[in-house]
Amino acid sequence: MAQGSKKVAFLLAEGFEDSEMKNPYEAIVKNGNDAVIIGLEKGVELTGKRGTVSYTTHMSAEEADPSEFSAVIIPGGKSPSHLRESDAIIRFVQEADGQGVPISAICHGPQVLQRAGLLKNKSFTSYPGIAEEIAVDGAVFLDKPVVVEDNLIMSRTPDDEPYFIEETIKRLGVDAY
Repeated sequence: MAQGSKKVAFLLAEGFEDSEMKNPYEAIVKNGNDAVIIGLEKGVELTGKRGTVSYTTHMSAEEADPSEFSAVIIPGGKSPSHLRESDAIIRFVQEADGQGVPISAICHGPQVLQRAGLLKNKSFTSYPGIAEEIAVDGAVFLDKPVVVEDNLIMSRTPDDEPYFIEETIKRLGVDAY
């Protein structure tokens, strides 16, 4: 890892939205930041739901220490529905949140935040089709390209990626654009 670079966790499972992984990942690594793909298991090749990109997990959630990361990114698609069933993923997200680490979730990504109990009485955005599912415990859906609530950064769809990436980069404090 280059001096001054940041270590960013990407939480990923099968069926992620291709561009929601590819574009933030490329923006993060562009200037030498270390992108670490954390999955349910180490060394598993995961393919996006559109089949245009694949990534291999660097470590499992059980192995990951949230204190080692400067940010967490949760791409959407079907991946979050798998991730939210993992106690290790939920623990990782809760610990990262407890340390004030920026956590960015796009599309279906906020499903993980909701399962981790991080959206209670907060504003959020997500893929509109799952807003009602997430809007429990006092969470309020805002139909906006990006919503920032404390250390949480959320967006709706691939169309919002420029805003999502820009806000994530800003919170990370690196010049990656």
